[in-house]
Amino acid sequence: MSSTDVERVIVIGAGPAGMATSHALGKAGVASVILEQEARIGEPWRRRHKNLTLNTHRDLSAMPGLTFPKGTPAFPHRDQLVEHLTAFGKHHRLPIEYGVTVDAISRQDGFWAVRANGTKWLARDVVVATGRDKHPYMPDWKGAKTFGGRLIHAADFTQAADFAGKSVLVIGAGNSGFDLLNHLIRAQTGQLWLAARNGPSILPKRIAKVAVHKFSPITNALPGWLADAVVGTTQRLMWGDMTRHGLPKAPGGGVSRLRSDYTAIAADDGAMDAIKAGRIKVVPTVREFLADGGVVLSDGRTIHPDVTIAATGYRTGLEKLVGELGVLDERGFPLVNGSDHPNAPGLWFLGMRPSIRGCFYASVRQAGQIAKAISRSRRG
Repeated sequence: MSSTDVERVIVIGAGPAGMATSHALGKAGVASVILEQEARIGEPWRRRHKNLTLNTHRDLSAMPGLTFPKGTPAFPHRDQLVEHLTAFGKHHRLPIEYGVTVDAISRQDGFWAVRANGTKWLARDVVVATGRDKHPYMPDWKGAKTFGGRLIHAADFTQAADFAGKSVLVIGAGNSGFDLLNHLIRAQTGQLWLAARNGPSILPKRIAKVAVHKFSPITNALPGWLADAVVGTTQRLMWGDMTRHGLPKAPGGGVSRLRSDYTAIAADDGAMDAIKAGRIKVVPTVREFLADGGVVLSDGRTIHPDVTIAATGYRTGLEKLVGELGVLDERGFPLVNGSDHPNAPGLWFLGMRPSIRGCFYASVRQAGQIAKAISRSRRG
């Protein structure tokens, strides 16, 4: 790309957010190019575990103008999502350049300079849509480096059947932790433990076969305090007081936490009942790991799981790209999502916040808003 291409918007990432942005820009009459480090669409989703299904309803997870095929379940499987994303990219002939790894973004002569694959490209506008779950995060636990047992991150979970006959400790009562437990309870595993520092804000995937997530746009439109009350009341009506089963209370309302510290609301598909039945034992958080394979809990007890899975979240990895621009908070999340930062006009971030309506739905809407804003600035 040469300086003659500066009017073309650079979109970084060919995930749902990036492709939705390029599509919206095209409809607005603005040229774009998507830089994707993988060799094909949906590669990060292909690497997720084989049991994975979306926590968001298919109607709120579809790309613009494209529905999932007839017969797709309410919560599509990982492979069905990959097929959906691939079909969208091919149908619209999106301008994706594969195998391009962006190293840094900086300001130069009134433009944004994007350094990738040893080349510097200039553009008036750059949209960063690399995803909020880019890099698995593993806490620096005492003894973890010399641990005699097996410790993996949730990102390395393969499928529940691989854990048959094994006792498993899942660390983290968030979205990832409950996703794994929802599947592990259906496998012939040994004892399951859940180490929880905080209790979750959690909703059932279904109530009487009705997909709960279909009503998320209504909940999202409520004032924060009322939305928190709806989530909390639903949780209590479904499962009662879970502190009786060792699960700590959540430190705040589900919707408030989602909007303030980006903690997603977990989805239950049987794990909560398994806790009540004793299939999953809730234990305190982990204090340290031992060379003999023991895991010491914060209350002094030691357990010996065959496998320990850290469902401890992800980081954006944006510090390397834009860490010097003053556009990130202390955790590496963009200070502004869905628009450009006041101190960095023309640099946009998309898909970096969870939404009760789901990341797909929110990204598609915000992609349209970004495209309109860029189109207006070009006309101006």
